[in-house]
Amino acid sequence: MTGAQALAVLGVQPQTLYANVSRGRICAKPDPKDSRRSLYNSEDVKRLAARRAGRRPAASVAAAAIGWGDPVLASDISTTAEGRLWYRGRDAVALSDSASLEEVASLLWETGDVRFGRLQNVALATDAAASALEAALLVLSRRAGTTPPSLGLSRAVLVTEAANLVDDVATAMLGSLTGARSPLHHRLATVWRVAPAESVLRRTLVLLADHELNASTFAARVAASTGASLSASLLAGLATLAGPLHGGAAAEVRLLAATAQQMGADRAVGDWLARGRPLPAFGHPLYPDGDPRALVLLEHFRPRPAFAELRLAAEALTGEQPNIDFAISAMADAFNLPAAAPFILFAVARSVGWIAHILEQLATGSLIRPRARYTGPPLFAVSVPR
Repeated sequence: MTGAQALAVLGVQPQTLYANVSRGRICAKPDPKDSRRSLYNSEDVKRLAARRAGRRPAASVAAAAIGWGDPVLASDISTTAEGRLWYRGRDAVALSDSASLEEVASLLWETGDVRFGRLQNVALATDAAASALEAALLVLSRRAGTTPPSLGLSRAVLVTEAANLVDDVATAMLGSLTGARSPLHHRLATVWRVAPAESVLRRTLVLLADHELNASTFAARVAASTGASLSASLLAGLATLAGPLHGGAAAEVRLLAATAQQMGADRAVGDWLARGRPLPAFGHPLYPDGDPRALVLLEHFRPRPAFAELRLAAEALTGEQPNIDFAISAMADAFNLPAAAPFILFAVARSVGWIAHILEQLATGSLIRPRARYTGPPLFAVSVPR
């Protein structure tokens, strides 16, 4: 539907339509005939119009909130609004022009200067790990088994421990202490031997630092709400990030790019869609006009032909623009980074956001305990012998 058609069906003002799009209730995409306009999913519009006809019960509202719906808890850390990502009221894209991940940590944690290099190196004992993910999981699980619960610890103690944990995750995933007291983007460029990519790596870390209440952040907050230690809460976030629908999306992007290189981008995208598979790394429910993180990152390096052609084919066939998963995958390919680089960047950067949310959750002193809507067999009474 066009905007005018959607407004007529819903009977609302334009700002209400845009709000429903930003909250993920209505999917939208640029009009192929006019990039200045958007088209709106007709089924979403009709479904929302039907709901407006009568008040939905509380259970229905709560169920819808779980999947890109209404906000479920208060936070002053980050949000998406007006097609942008904001860190404590500051445009994340603008911050990425000059800030480092350490400076973003200072902003999100509301503390003084943050540095991630330990004063004394700590043996992490991850030599036997088969992957960067396994190494980080080992470090956090060992810390979780020995560190005390977070309840009762002062904020100053928590922030110091948090900085050490980010450093532990980075060191474990990189498999090296090279440049351990340098900014993280410099450490990454040094270990991966890609000095020309240092500025792009810095920008990437800033753009990935936080993203509102995503799945891994919610998992970390739930763990923190029980009083679990910082390392245990980070472990919950990292385990959730590992899923292919979250931080593991880059693997599917690489597969699609490799297929495009073999058979041509148009055919690769067409075949992928023909099998009923959603195209990885294109479109985002929170950014109907394009993921600003991806768009700015793609401006600062030249993707190789396989990714450039894949982007053109996907945009032409689906009308969707690339999201941050595509951008970091294309960047890793352009600079010959290790295959695990997109996930490492995601995990290291997002650990900063997880900690911000963990600290915020601890400050509330409340337990996150939602209810389930029972859909099992009918309940029956059990007679008790007298």
